[in-house]
Amino acid sequence: MSDAAHKASDRAMDLVRGYLDHDAIAVREALASLDAGGSLEVYAILNGLVRSTISIMELTGRPFRMEDLVRRADEVSVVAPPHYEFAVAEATRAWARGDQSAMRAVSCRELTGAVHISAVGVAVLGLALWGRSGLLDVLEEFHEAATALAEEWTSGP
Repeated sequence: MSDAAHKASDRAMDLVRGYLDHDAIAVREALASLDAGGSLEVYAILNGLVRSTISIMELTGRPFRMEDLVRRADEVSVVAPPHYEFAVAEATRAWARGDQSAMRAVSCRELTGAVHISAVGVAVLGLALWGRSGLLDVLEEFHEAATALAEEWTSGP
């Protein structure tokens, strides 16, 4: 993992924690001064976490109700910049309806919007699966694994 990718991982984790803490300043600062390449790396990390969390939920058979996920997304996304809060709500409702094309359309409008949508998705799904403290533990484990991988790659064989 490159230094830039490691920083993207830090920012992705900071963004999710900002949403979990209902901290609008942390949410804004997590993405401050990111260029398009950095935003794309953050999005890739968050998208991977969303997919992994969904897979774990499916494998464990952990029950969740779509209306609970929509409600939680509304609660978590209140600290998003206002123009992204609506996009998060729109994407979440499309997902709840099973309308994948509408969800992708909302997510693909703008990269930064997709980053916010994915971060809220990680937060909401993680809360449903592990609860707050469990999700924070998972994020820390992910960060430690990413850091170890970055050190291994940069030190070479």
